[in-house]
Formats: sequence, structure tokens, C-alpha cells
Amino acid sequence: MNRASTGLPRRGARLLAGVLAAGTVVVGASTGAVAAGSGSAGGAGGAGGAGSAGACAGSGPLPRACAQPGDLIDVTLGELHPTQAVLGFDQVFYKLGRYGSDRDEAAGGFNKRFDDWCETNGQGEAASVRPGARLDDPASFSCTVPLGQETPESIAPMKTAVIGPGGKLYLTDGHHTLTSFLEGPDGSTRLPVRLRVTDNFSSLSTTAFWQRMTAEKKVWLRDENNKPLAVDQLPDRLGITRFRDDPYRSLVYFTRDIGYEVPDGATEFLEFSWGSWLRGKHDTAAYDLTSPGPYLDLVKSASKSMAALAPDAVVDDGRTAAQLGRIAEWNGGKKETGGEFAKLSKPLTDAKPGKLAEALDYKSRVLRAPACTTKITGVCNGPLTVTSGVTCADRAALRGSVTVRAGAALVLTGSTLQGPLQSDRAAAIHVCGSDVTGPLAISRTTGPVRLGGPGCTANAVTGAVVLTGNTGGVLLAANQVTGPVACSGNLPAPDTTGRANEVHGPRTGQCAGV
Repeated sequence: MNRASTGLPRRGARLLAGVLAAGTVVVGASTGAVAAGSGSAGGAGGAGGAGSAGACAGSGPLPRACAQPGDLIDVTLGELHPTQAVLGFDQVFYKLGRYGSDRDEAAGGFNKRFDDWCETNGQGEAASVRPGARLDDPASFSCTVPLGQETPESIAPMKTAVIGPGGKLYLTDGHHTLTSFLEGPDGSTRLPVRLRVTDNFSSLSTTAFWQRMTAEKKVWLRDENNKPLAVDQLPDRLGITRFRDDPYRSLVYFTRDIGYEVPDGATEFLEFSWGSWLRGKHDTAAYDLTSPGPYLDLVKSASKSMAALAPDAVVDDGRTAAQLGRIAEWNGGKKETGGEFAKLSKPLTDAKPGKLAEALDYKSRVLRAPACTTKITGVCNGPLTVTSGVTCADRAALRGSVTVRAGAALVLTGSTLQGPLQSDRAAAIHVCGSDVTGPLAISRTTGPVRLGGPGCTANAVTGAVVLTGNTGGVLLAANQVTGPVACSGNLPAPDTTGRANEVHGPRTGQCAGV
């Protein structure tokens, strides 16, 4: 979900000062500490915190269950739980293309990711950025609004979260932005950012929590085909690999300010509602969404359909076009050679390329996994041997060794593997957004070996990583490896795509610098 400004409690937000330890919240002095024994989240937004009187009394770091609606809390990306299973990948690709480009700096500005981080943090936009600055080093840049001096206007664009059972954090706004931070040049699960708490449902049971979230429309339980999903099908953490791609969600993003405008007090999951309506009017499969011309044709057609709606026309779930921000005149009343449509249409060669050009440029660098001939989901016990075809393990739990034979391929996405992975002369190996406990030994692969990289969330590997004699290209980017990494005879040498791996162990051969 992505929304514009939303109203804030006039009692003021409780402000944080400084980076907090994971799992804590600080209540700012401007509103006082949580009252001992209150046990309530207060106002209409809370169901009551689970913290005891003693746990929520006093000053200093407090348990997350003590957080109240309006509190600002420091978190890391790795501790957030999504409340939707789909993203518009092309929207994320636009941001990643912009974040990885030097065009902003060449034009005399700051890279967009610093502006986005400051806005997400409730601190306006970037004020200064040192050479070599990184999001994971907040001391290397500054924002226009210092910590402790936030205003309702600077807090309004912040992303939001609900405190769930056990103090878990459920992200309710900002899935695209925070996924872009995670997958960006300096992203990791430890990247800090602040969120605004909208509700504290920590006192509820898990069943009651999801009933409340569903009733209040704080969770989007539809898949990329607009089919219903169960709660247990939601991703357990951020990372583009863990989500499903909904092209209609991307389409709606590119129609913004052309066919609709985000209204004040926007409803939850507004863009998904528009996407549901467009799904019945325009077939994205009929367009080449890797080419600017056909993609722009689709954006123009879809946005004109949106603008042509009557204000009281029901779009989705009882919400009208007016409630969802239908624009009064297509493209603000301007011809397609002007306005927002003209900005969107600018090619990559322009000094200020359009969002679509940036998205498609990054998209062209994303390696496509081969089509699956065998699919594995859920729990798979015992050893697995892939002898032919393409075996895809998607959000699976593999408990046992995995062996890939000559000519076969393995695609492991958003999964866990408890056991060694060994392949020799495979056609392709893709491991994205997965946790592997056991050594990885991949040799003489004729096609691509992808362990992280564009469109492939980094992995966590406990055990040695050995890459030998692979000739189809090796991407080894941003992974966390607890163990040695040894590479030799790979043509070309492994590529980090500018995102170094975190290796706790010796790095040797071609991987000495990864």
C-alpha cells in the first residue's frame, strides 16, 4: 500500500531521539511516558497493549507492546511483517534504477534514496549528503527536519505499522518503499528506519488479531491474480523475492496524477482497489511491458478509463471513483505532450528520464528464472535430487540435501534449506531470498548462477560457499555468509553488482574481494 498524507492524532506524535535497540520504543518527553497501569492504546485506534504496568512505566527504552497510536518507533527492515503478498515490481524497479544511478548527483542534487529515507523517517528531505554516504550510516547524511523537531506535516508521509501479538511489527503502509530500501545499493535487513504506530493490538490472540486486521481493512488478502489468500500465505518478511508481482499495481502507480490523484485521507490499499477495477477493463498481457512504447500506450488507455468514470461510480469494495481520487480531467487537462504524461514518457537519454524509462532500464538487468517443470511448496523431508527439467521450490521448507545433476536446473525462492546444496554441470542455479544451512558447492554450471543481484533478494547462508568453473555468469550480491567463500575458474568472475557480501569467514580466489 502507498498512501499520501494521513491525519495524525492532534495530541502530537511521541518522538524518538536517536537510534534504538531492536525491539524497543522510546516515548518522547513532549507527551510524557505511558501511564503506569494504563494497559490501553488509547483513542479509537487501539485494542490495548500487552505490557504490564511495570513494563510500561518509567523512561528509557520500553517494550514494543507499550507503543501507542501516534508513537514513532525505530525499527530495522528485517523485523517487519508484510500485510500484503503482492507488489508492483515495476514500481520497485523504478526506485532501484533511480537509487543506483548517478543522474541526481550529475544534476547537482542528492540521490533520491536519501530524500526518500528522510521523508519516510519523518524528517523532510535530504539536507546534506557526504561523498560515499550510505543509508546504513545515518551520520553520513542529514535531513532538513532534525530529530525531535518533527511537525505534523513531516510526520504525515511516514510509513505505518500495527503492533501485533508478541510485540511483532506489521507493516501497513510502505511495502514498496521499504522493499526498495532493502534491495537498494546499501540495503540490508539491519537498515534502520522509523515508522508511525497506528494501532496496538498486542493484547489480542493471533486469531483475534487477524480478525481485527481484516475487519478494519488493514491487510490485503488477494494474490497477483486478484484471488483470495489466507493469512498464512502472506510473506514473513520484506524482500522482492518474497512477494508476487501484480502488473496492475505497477500500472496504477504510473497512472498517478494522470488518471487519479491520491486524495487526502486516502483509503487503505487505494492502488490495489484501482488495480482490481482495471483488471476487468484492460489486459496487461496484451502489451509488451518491457518496451516503453506499448507500456505507455497501456498507461494512456488505462488512465483515460479512470478519468472518464463518473465520480459516484463504484470502483471496488463499495468505494467510488471520487473516494479513490479519480482525476477531474485526464492528465490535468493537458495534451499528452505536456503534464505528467509527458514527464512519464521521457526516455532514458533525457536529462530527467521518466519513471517508466528508469523502471524498464533496471528491469532489463533482472535475470529471468527458467520456466518450472516441477514445483515444490510446503515442507519437503529427505534428500532431493534434481535429474532433469527445472525444479522450483517456492516458499518451501527443504529438510535434507539437494543435488542437481547435469543439465537440470534449480530455482529456490523465499525458502529454507536445511542441508547441503551441490550441483555439477547444471543448466542454471537461482537462489533468492532463502535461508540455507549447509554448504553450497556449485560447479561447471553452463547457464547463470544467481545468488542475489537485481530482482533477487539476498540470501543467508550458514556454511561454506564454493563456486568453481561456472561459465554462464555468477551473481553473488549482498548475501550474508557465515563460513568461507572460495571461487575459482569461473568465466567471467563472480559479480557483486556493486553490493558487497557480508562474509564471516575467509574469502579466497576470485571471491577475495566479494
